[in-house]
Amino acid sequence: MDIQWSLVLFTVLTGAGGMLFFFIGLNTLLGKTDKGEVAGSIASLALIVVGGLCSVTHLSHPTRMLNALQHPTSGIFTEAVLVGLLACVLIVFLIMVKREMRGAGLSVVAVIGMVLGVLLSFMAGQSYLMVAITAWNTELLPLGYLGTALAEGAAAYVVLLAATKADRAAASFFGVLLLAAGCISLATTALYGVVSGAFASEVGALYVIGALFACDFAPVATIDMIVNDGIIAAIADNAGIFLFLVLLGIIVALVNLAGGSAAFGRWAEKNIHTRVGAQLATFILGILIFIDDYFNCLTVGSVMRPVTDRHQISRPKLAYLIDATAAPVCMIAPISSWAAAVSSTAEDLDTGISGIQLFIRAIPYNFYSLLTFVFIITLTLLKFDYGPMRGFEERARNTGDLSGSAGSTEENANPKGRVIDLVIPVIMLIILCTIGMLYVGGFFGADTSGCTDYAGDFIGAFGNTDAFVGLPWGGIIALVLTVIYLVARRVVGFREAMGCIPKGFQAMISPIIILTLAVSLKTTLNALGAADYVHDLMYAASEGLYNMLPAVIFLVACVLAFASGTSWGTFGILIPIVTAIFPSDSALLYIGISACCAGAVCGDHCSPISDTTIMSSAGAQVEHVNHVATQLPYAITVACLSFVCFVFAGFIQNWIVCLAIGVVLTVGTLFAIRNVEAQKARIKD
Repeated sequence: MDIQWSLVLFTVLTGAGGMLFFFIGLNTLLGKTDKGEVAGSIASLALIVVGGLCSVTHLSHPTRMLNALQHPTSGIFTEAVLVGLLACVLIVFLIMVKREMRGAGLSVVAVIGMVLGVLLSFMAGQSYLMVAITAWNTELLPLGYLGTALAEGAAAYVVLLAATKADRAAASFFGVLLLAAGCISLATTALYGVVSGAFASEVGALYVIGALFACDFAPVATIDMIVNDGIIAAIADNAGIFLFLVLLGIIVALVNLAGGSAAFGRWAEKNIHTRVGAQLATFILGILIFIDDYFNCLTVGSVMRPVTDRHQISRPKLAYLIDATAAPVCMIAPISSWAAAVSSTAEDLDTGISGIQLFIRAIPYNFYSLLTFVFIITLTLLKFDYGPMRGFEERARNTGDLSGSAGSTEENANPKGRVIDLVIPVIMLIILCTIGMLYVGGFFGADTSGCTDYAGDFIGAFGNTDAFVGLPWGGIIALVLTVIYLVARRVVGFREAMGCIPKGFQAMISPIIILTLAVSLKTTLNALGAADYVHDLMYAASEGLYNMLPAVIFLVACVLAFASGTSWGTFGILIPIVTAIFPSDSALLYIGISACCAGAVCGDHCSPISDTTIMSSAGAQVEHVNHVATQLPYAITVACLSFVCFVFAGFIQNWIVCLAIGVVLTVGTLFAIRNVEAQKARIKD
């Protein structure tokens, strides 16, 4: 398809013009600065007029133009009306500003213009909906256009403020709004792109493009960054996790071969009689395995996959249940690898308390993790789904198509296997991985660096541990004991047990490759200086948005984690910023830390390059793209509810009240969505 530049210009110019006036109107309502109103309004008027002319001229022939404009149902007619109305409002606004007619009248005109600007941007995308083009045949397309236009308008307004030399406070305020607009734009664009399949294979291209920019387009330096700083460094830095994944894959293969998983499936078939019970059992098991998210993802997937398959629960739904418990439960568990990462990041900062104490005090305000649990339970009990997940679940119930990954087959299990052949290896793995992390953290003496400060200190050792070393330490011992146990039980022969080693390794090749590339992409983002930019922007705006900062921090953490695919890297960047902004004796410090952690989990949950997301796909044996596409609407719903809670928390500073509001909003939202989905189903029938 040839690029239609007239339509490109129409979309870009009208979106930028409409949303530019949105921010001008917002400034009029807030009274942040009197700079740039006239110049900005003229620029907005010029943009939408030129953009509207581009749309009309696309038809080329005058007769076609007139016919289109004479049909009220056509997209061009709607666009022309909106452009005309917004132009009239802009002219009225300009006249009132020039005559200094301030007050309620100007505010009303500003609000009308803001609404028209949003409608124009949304309808520009709406006009492109086509059944013939699959990627365009979704309501997420105009939403993506609106998000893009929002970022365009915010950027244009910030440039305008800089050009008119507006005061620093106003510039900082709208600079933060630009960052928030960028987050929204990234989220809406990613949602459209992943669900529609528009950029299912673009991660590699983004990595190469980012490396080119970071190296000033020098070819040799770019290749060096990709190979040495990217792929090789990713393999070296994550060798411990790769080893743990291989060990876990081998243990899973052994348990399956011994018939432990099949026996658990038979037990579950007798004791779990409904789809609701199977989903709740998956959720509960995910909660119980709180030590580490990698361990959680792969273990829960292996154990519960036969159970959910028997109850015709789709693999994407299983992947969501795994992913929605793995990282969130680790983020609120004081004894976990995630707690260790957060506490170690905050340990040496000037907060007046230890890192683990700061983490524990922040737990009640981690609304995303807590509301995710409420969301899962409510969604399961209401027995409905929405978004792409609904289609997968309907196919699973009606046709038996579980939509698992290609080539995912089960081992020929030993019929003599028992449930205990699953339970004992899992328990040994949990206990030994815990002991391994405590050992590495120095609980039993000196840690890996020779420090003995944490000897006998359970919490301190966990805060000092390195999961990349502790998990493989426990995994190796667990594998040896599992082989001894299964061979002694005579459910697996020694030769068969050794045959599981290459099978377990083979099962983890795909996750290891994807994880390597994802970590390599993070290197490029760091080289581009994203962390420094976010730090400077947040710190500059801290005074103007003080009570709103937890909500802003949540959004920033979301977009950083989504773009980079790492939660740990996100709160490693933001926690020092949060502790610098809020005083140590303020409740906002704990709320800010929670917002940082919650946003990191949320962005990690949504990101297609997140290691946890990848591991959840591997654990459920589902196509990764299907998992991301079905999970995004659920995660974004909880993210929006969490954002509201953080807004309240910034002012109320009481976690009980804010959490109660969040629970009510979550349940009410799901009831509302269910009613809407039911109405759509009745209309379809």
